[in-house]
Amino acid sequence: MNLEILPIHGLPKIQPEDDLIAMLGDCGEIQPFDILVVTQKIISKAENQLVEIDPNDPLSHKPLVERESVRILRRRGELIISETKHGFVCANAGIDLSNVEKGQAALLPEDSDRSAQRLRDGLKGRYGLEVAIIISDTFGRPWRRGLTDVAIGSAGITPILDLRGEPDALGREMQVTEVALVDELASAAELVMGKSEGIPVAIVRGGDPNWFGEGSVRKDLLRDPKDDLFR
Repeated sequence: MNLEILPIHGLPKIQPEDDLIAMLGDCGEIQPFDILVVTQKIISKAENQLVEIDPNDPLSHKPLVERESVRILRRRGELIISETKHGFVCANAGIDLSNVEKGQAALLPEDSDRSAQRLRDGLKGRYGLEVAIIISDTFGRPWRRGLTDVAIGSAGITPILDLRGEPDALGREMQVTEVALVDELASAAELVMGKSEGIPVAIVRGGDPNWFGEGSVRKDLLRDPKDDLFR
């Protein structure tokens, strides 16, 4: 299998209520059975998940963090690690000040899986494009430095490849191996989108047909608290 990861250049700056389906469908670069990785930021902008904050106060978004959190896990200085209503554990409840106008903060989409499904359905209904959608966001990780992109929403793609019961390269049966496919693709796509390049969508092409299917990030990827050793 040979994967291609292609950035979509030239998309206009996204504003609230913009029609992302039309922007993507009209760009002429998407083919059937592509996987589109779309950054959270443009989903939040198009869905008007923007909140006004004091442009002169660098901490004016902190009340939003408290509001958007269902549980605070850790505090250190100005940093808050919290759990959002979606079930994500992340810094500052996923509230983002980068790549938005000064005086605004971007909240996470209300339901990223639903946003992904809406985009997928629209591309199929209007343009006849059968694609899968991954909505990505940047997360830190416990015990490791650096950031990476992960999936916070998906549609039309199996979030986890369950390899339990399959033989490994030496013929031994794998007992616990579940591959977070949508996270791996989100992270790979970020390499061509970058953090400051203004490229909010990438195409992953050439994926295994078995990757396409049902499921969602919230239902399939988030670990149940009773199975979580670290909370």
